[in-house]
Amino acid sequence: MTLRALALGFALAAAILLLFYVAGPLFFVTGRRAFQLNFTGAAILGLAFGLVAHRLARARAMEAARVGGLAAVPGLLVLAAVASHFAVFFPGLDPALDKVFGSLALWFYGFLLVGTLWTAGRA
Repeated sequence: MTLRALALGFALAAAILLLFYVAGPLFFVTGRRAFQLNFTGAAILGLAFGLVAHRLARARAMEAARVGGLAAVPGLLVLAAVASHFAVFFPGLDPALDKVFGSLALWFYGFLLVGTLWTAGRA
């Protein structure tokens, strides 16, 4: 279960990086509405992933919080490193957007953990 959860975390971080590499400019549209939609989408996706993470790692629902932590740590570490060198990873984007990238990552992973804690609490 531990290795599956860690692999899930690395796969999720890779998917997020690929998404930003391919469609990065779509996440940084100016305007209040677009900003709110990005963060709402990150919250919904993070919560949804958190609710099913234990199933993806083939663990019991009571182990959901552990799976969530193990899946979140690699992603948070990788995305923090990417945010600190934002211009290297995403040369076509304004380097000042590193804060928004980091905030979206924290928002996503925070809601992922909420979903796993909720699942574990219901088990």
